[in-house]
Amino acid sequence: MSSNNINQILSRNINNLEAKTPLFINLKHDSFIHEYLTQYSQTQLFCYNTNFEDYSLHLQNNNIHCTFSAHYHTEKIHDLVIIAFPKSKAELNFTLNMISHATNADTKIIIVGENKSGIKSIEKTTSNTLINCQKFDSARHCLLFAANLLQNIPTFTLENWYGYYDIEINNIKIKVAALPGVFSQKGLDKGTRILLEHLPTIQNGNTLDFGCGAGVIASFIGKKHPEVTLNLLDVSALALESSRKTLEVNNLNGNVFASNSLSEVKNKYDVIVSNPPFHQGISTNYHATESFLTGIKKHLHDKAHVFIVANSFLKYEPIMKTAIGTTSRLVSEKGFTIYKCTI
Repeated sequence: MSSNNINQILSRNINNLEAKTPLFINLKHDSFIHEYLTQYSQTQLFCYNTNFEDYSLHLQNNNIHCTFSAHYHTEKIHDLVIIAFPKSKAELNFTLNMISHATNADTKIIIVGENKSGIKSIEKTTSNTLINCQKFDSARHCLLFAANLLQNIPTFTLENWYGYYDIEINNIKIKVAALPGVFSQKGLDKGTRILLEHLPTIQNGNTLDFGCGAGVIASFIGKKHPEVTLNLLDVSALALESSRKTLEVNNLNGNVFASNSLSEVKNKYDVIVSNPPFHQGISTNYHATESFLTGIKKHLHDKAHVFIVANSFLKYEPIMKTAIGTTSRLVSEKGFTIYKCTI
């Protein structure tokens, strides 16, 4: 099992990472995890992941205490915490505040990320959460920093980290709640707005918002068509918690669940609507969306519809025609295209 660049720089520093109760946050499950458990066989290793795919892989190892959640709870005090630098700088401070109850003044905080991720500005980014922050190593196009957590951080409350904003489209008003790191946390993205502006009327039925993010699409549909049964799926615990909150503040109900693409999808749907993700980290990744498009047909009722909005340069149309059925373009606008598939 190969290691990604982040775990490779950790491997070359493994002799400096001995701990009794280490906590690994959002690290990939690969050869570094195995190497660490082999070298430190007496350790109690805890892995906290907000990505359901990584969490599911960690679960396969009985020697790891695994957590998938938007909020890490424990009564343990960790003597080492290793954090993969997130896509959002705000998410880093969210994470540091969240784990403050599980650390003390002696806890070593290791933060590692790719050079292009924004980690170079970590000292400025974490000025209110970390002290003694110093570069410890540089390799594999990555940087590794060591620090300690400030001890006067206020008690973490999840509610304090939601960002709220209002949107109105075609006389439908909804309030959006989003945690740091969630897609379109600070405002509605262009693609979703175009999708909602042109979304056809949805009849009664079971509707799935695939890659729901903060739950904008499902909440809009729920407001416009209250007779629809809402289902919301995402790989991110932070997105799922944001979707639950968005539904709540709009007085809506829905089934919100975690899934790595279609891994946990068991039911069939009458309508599926999505602004599917195609970015992962700092590189472009289409795998989750292509897996969704090629596998979704078995989860559709007869005469079901699939509505997708995507950047116009993405070559999803031939995949949809082959894997799902009749595909048409409803609108192309501002670099985005809305596709409708019918089986």
